[in-house]
Amino acid sequence: MSNRAAEEPEGGGVTEYNPKAAALSGWIGSALEYYDFALYSQAAALVFPTIFFPSGNSTVAIISSLATYAVGYVSRPIGAVVLGAWGDRHGRKNVLTFAMLLMGVATLAVGLLPTYAQVGVLAPIMLVVLRVVQGFAVAGELGGATAMIVEHSPDSQRGFFASFSLQGTQVGSILATGIMLPMATFLDDAHFESWGWRVPFLLSSVVIVAGWIIRRKVQEPPVFLEQSNQDSRFPAVELLRDHLGLTIRCIIMTFTNVVGMTVLVFGISYATQDGYGNGFSKDTTLWVTLVANLTAVLTIPLFGALSDRIGRRILMVGGGLSAGLFSGLYLWSVSQGRLALVFLAAIVVHGCLFQMWNATYAAFFQEHFPTRIRVTGFALSQNIGLMLAAFFPSIFTAIAPPGASHIPLIIGLTTFGICVAGAVAALLTGETRGACLADLDSSPQVVLSETR
Repeated sequence: MSNRAAEEPEGGGVTEYNPKAAALSGWIGSALEYYDFALYSQAAALVFPTIFFPSGNSTVAIISSLATYAVGYVSRPIGAVVLGAWGDRHGRKNVLTFAMLLMGVATLAVGLLPTYAQVGVLAPIMLVVLRVVQGFAVAGELGGATAMIVEHSPDSQRGFFASFSLQGTQVGSILATGIMLPMATFLDDAHFESWGWRVPFLLSSVVIVAGWIIRRKVQEPPVFLEQSNQDSRFPAVELLRDHLGLTIRCIIMTFTNVVGMTVLVFGISYATQDGYGNGFSKDTTLWVTLVANLTAVLTIPLFGALSDRIGRRILMVGGGLSAGLFSGLYLWSVSQGRLALVFLAAIVVHGCLFQMWNATYAAFFQEHFPTRIRVTGFALSQNIGLMLAAFFPSIFTAIAPPGASHIPLIIGLTTFGICVAGAVAALLTGETRGACLADLDSSPQVVLSETR
């Protein structure tokens, strides 16, 4: 075993706890990386069914496009194992820089792809390959960023500071929508489908430059330097051997992301695709997404701070159940064609209720895993959960295809049932608010039982 507590960061000096700098780095990095990831989800709903898949059956085209969205999540557990091990054994800083640069290159390449009309089946194949690379890269981002923030933060404010990384993911979605929106608004369908959708992807070249500048100067948390390289075992082995129950619960809790997928992925297809007949334009749904995410930017730090005062579990349970319950209301508002109601439902469901859960889960997950496997524990459980949850939009389309009746009710009840499972998993997991990370590392069961 070796102890690196005395090691100095590159450039000299002693690493100190700096929660504000860590939160800013996590915020900026998450914003840039999730800008790339959000672009794909929007394009998969708006334009990919038309340009990357054969025409003739609208249901098949929609399912195929949303499946390529989901396949990015399939590679995320692999990225979680590889990049999580890198982050746990060689530093949070290194894995964050690499993940962001890899994501930027893959997204830039999507913007350069030929269409199905140009190269046939090779087009969706290349699309899937690049989506797999995206999924691999993003798997290490949030796990590494929130681990760094949690390890830099005071015990009484970990929820607040960790929430900024989640706020960054919303800002990334806003940037993606804000750039995609003018393309969809001011271009007709022919020009949007030929080149307009590509512009936001090509702008990912900015991510490559910004990622290198931002991440290369971040300092490792002292708590990581004190415990790194204490064990030579592969982190995933220890995780699955000693923390299997916790990992399974975190996977099930992650299914609560179905709310965002119901509103912002399936919901966009339900609103815009001709087969469903709801008649909303592409730019209108992008405005709805933009407003919902802007609301989330405001509510996330508030809920993060609230979790430091009243606890993580109450927000995890309450937010997940309420957002799941009202997700069907959002789809119903779409079916009614009442734009004002659609905006209101998106703000309430995604911008407020879901953010109770979303603002809290990163700190809640991170606090349960020991420092030596923290990135792997968070990344693997989150990304396995997201991998499974990512198929929900395609499943929704299959069980409620264009022309089906009672679509809001069917999808709403399904979403709520999934959220119930996540709430039960949260209730079975110990409260961590205010617990010392050092105590959690040394005697986690004692600390968790005291904070229930």
